[in-house]
Amino acid sequence: MKRSFLLALLPLWFAIIPSFSQQAEPNPQPDARYKVDILIVVGHPDDDIEVAAYVAKVIEEQRKTVAVVYGTRGNSGGNAAGPEQSKALADIREMEARHSLASYGIKNAWFMNGSDTPGGDVLHSLEAWGHGESLEEMVRLIRITRPEVILTWMPNCVVGENHDDHQAAGVLATEGFDLAANPLAFPEQVEAPRNRFSISNYGEGLRPWQAKKIYYFSDTTHFDFFKGHGPEYPTSDISPSRKIPYSKIAVEAWGEYKTQNDFTEAQLKSFSEMPVRLIYGKSLVGGSATGDVFEGVTAAPIGYVRARGYEAPAAGISLELGGPWAFYRVFWRAHNIEHLSQLYSPEAQVTPGDSLWVPLILRNDTDRPAEVSVRSALPQGWKQQPAATTYSVSPHDSYSIQLTVTSSSSAQKESWENLTWEAESNGKRIGSVGLRVKVEANGLPQ
Repeated sequence: MKRSFLLALLPLWFAIIPSFSQQAEPNPQPDARYKVDILIVVGHPDDDIEVAAYVAKVIEEQRKTVAVVYGTRGNSGGNAAGPEQSKALADIREMEARHSLASYGIKNAWFMNGSDTPGGDVLHSLEAWGHGESLEEMVRLIRITRPEVILTWMPNCVVGENHDDHQAAGVLATEGFDLAANPLAFPEQVEAPRNRFSISNYGEGLRPWQAKKIYYFSDTTHFDFFKGHGPEYPTSDISPSRKIPYSKIAVEAWGEYKTQNDFTEAQLKSFSEMPVRLIYGKSLVGGSATGDVFEGVTAAPIGYVRARGYEAPAAGISLELGGPWAFYRVFWRAHNIEHLSQLYSPEAQVTPGDSLWVPLILRNDTDRPAEVSVRSALPQGWKQQPAATTYSVSPHDSYSIQLTVTSSSSAQKESWENLTWEAESNGKRIGSVGLRVKVEANGLPQ
């Protein structure tokens, strides 16, 4: 009889508890457990080692909190530790990442649903990941973690740092930086739940959040290009608690990635002892490009700052590099980071005797159709298909040209070659584009 009475009271009890809780807490604040100072956004487990020495130092000496977002779980990578591949490898690499991060004080890691996509074209990764779904999750994670600063891969094509997943992480982090404070971006995320104590609710209950700064990093072969374009931190400083240099802490963290641990001792020493060199993206709180990462950052939140957004091209007929190069030209300007275009001219790499994909775009932003002729200037012994020809471009339309350029089999390795294309219409030169190509083995499909 007593048991039946108690069971009868349960529905009333659960109905009363939420109302009491809501009265005691009319405006619940975001979950403080996941608030961070720095959010690192990368493509794969092990990418975080690029900034590990710097991050370990600010965690220990400045008591900063840090979390990492991985775009993929590394399911397509090689495995230096065992035979596991595909989904099994992804499970292992996720655990490696958690152990590695924990070794220098990072507790929280978030994994998105992107598939590891080895290649050199950022648009390929964004397509494979599902750009819209990935961006939704990126914005969600920024709103959950509420970072002051975001560190991520540089969104650009550059020899050496040419992995499209790295670039995709940088693209999504930049887009998330500019969208997370906008309540119209994925508004269901910032919808307040009607009763957060109930089940089958809707509205995610997040708050818009504006990060204050974004910086980029890269593992390009010409590392010195970035000197003076952002803050730089030595890795030789000694950890007060462990009495070893932070470079050694980064090496120990790298040691957890045994599936990827195929560096020689000399390579690992060189890699770990290089300074952590960041590339300034943008700051909404002032400060200089080369100033400290936290220069101008205070605990007070800031309001939404709108990026420039897409701007239509000027009227006329033009020639430009297509593919990721065309994307980045528009992307950088839309997100107020166009200074990245000044770091170096467009570049690619190719093996001697191998083929290189070069996309070109003819644009006709006029009211009349145009006949445009394109001709190339290639190094001796290099060939192109299709050969230079004339293209008809409709008014306010574009024409995509897909070129296959084959390098000379006798091309000298480690050399740089310049490829150019010129266009003319109605007897007038309308412009030219160039591509610097390094002749070397390329480990990734273009």
